[in-house]
Amino acid sequence: MPPLSATIRATPVPPIPAVRGWAARYQGNAPLLDLTQAVPGYPAHPELLARLGAAAQDPATTGYGPIDGDLPLREALAADTAAFHRAPIEARHIAITAGCNLAFAMVMATIAGPGAKIGLPTPWYFNHQMTLLMQGATPVPIPCRADDGFIPYPARLEKLLDGLTALVLVSPNNPTGAIYPAPVLHEIAAMCRRKNVWLVLDETYRDFLPDSATPPHALFTEPGWEDYLIGLYSFSKAYCIPGHRVGAVIGGGPFREALMTALDSYQICPARPAQQALTWAIPTLGAWRAGNRAIMAERAAATRAAIAELPGWKLDALGTYFAYLRLPERSPNAREAAETLATERGFLCLPGPFFGPGQDRHLRLAFANAEPARIAEIPGRLG
Repeated sequence: MPPLSATIRATPVPPIPAVRGWAARYQGNAPLLDLTQAVPGYPAHPELLARLGAAAQDPATTGYGPIDGDLPLREALAADTAAFHRAPIEARHIAITAGCNLAFAMVMATIAGPGAKIGLPTPWYFNHQMTLLMQGATPVPIPCRADDGFIPYPARLEKLLDGLTALVLVSPNNPTGAIYPAPVLHEIAAMCRRKNVWLVLDETYRDFLPDSATPPHALFTEPGWEDYLIGLYSFSKAYCIPGHRVGAVIGGGPFREALMTALDSYQICPARPAQQALTWAIPTLGAWRAGNRAIMAERAAATRAAIAELPGWKLDALGTYFAYLRLPERSPNAREAAETLATERGFLCLPGPFFGPGQDRHLRLAFANAEPARIAEIPGRLG
């Protein structure tokens, strides 16, 4: 047959389906405990669901919309982001996208051509690496240490920025859950600006930050931030609608103008029913979102307590959606351990090597989709 794309062939297979394939061999009696994917473990607000249904039946949402998203939603998200970051974010800085993964892909298509070097702190979010490989760019691992809480500390980072087109930071982090301190973000941002490197800041999980960590930084308040800083946002987690695929890019200046080309080519326009429903949800569901943040904090505490029951296991990081767990010294490597857990114990998690080099001793647990009663099963599955 004709050849496939060389960049696709060089891209790793999607991790989550691979692990779920292992689970097909499980023959135990206990139900599967699936902690592979960052999925909200509770439904969307009932009124939001009703409005999604009504919007899907509205003929006005069946036509093409603006390339960068419907203006009412852009205005609503700009106001919410401005309040969250205490920064002068306006609708002109917002572009709505068909999910945050596509937001990342379009940003990289805009700023990084084939051969561009993009810094990804390890452990990295695997879809970022996959996207870069598919686009012909080069992911450059930026090692982070468990002893540092997987924070990319500036003193060890500066020389690694040389030759990069962009540095990508995810905070709160996927896969570790680590929350990067504001001083660290500001020092790294200053380095990027000084070295003429784009800083792409993925804040998919920002709505689950504790009050003590809000706002997480003041980067969007600095004059000229549009010249080097790009933000990413997802509606999937905060509003429990990952299937509707709605995300956003925050940026300005010449970047924002160039982004329109990628938006038109990749998506033409974001799906419009969800945009209409979310325009209502953003200013209305603040209390409901705060309640969900409390639910996530409860599940994080339950995960911490469950791991504490396991001698030899070490919780190297835990955050808004994830726990990053170090295997006991005499256990197999992470990939072998994860496959054994899936096939013999019905416990599904992602092995560290899916998140980049140097991760052979870690497992990622996405505890957000499990209630505390199910989280309490963890010691029995891992013990």
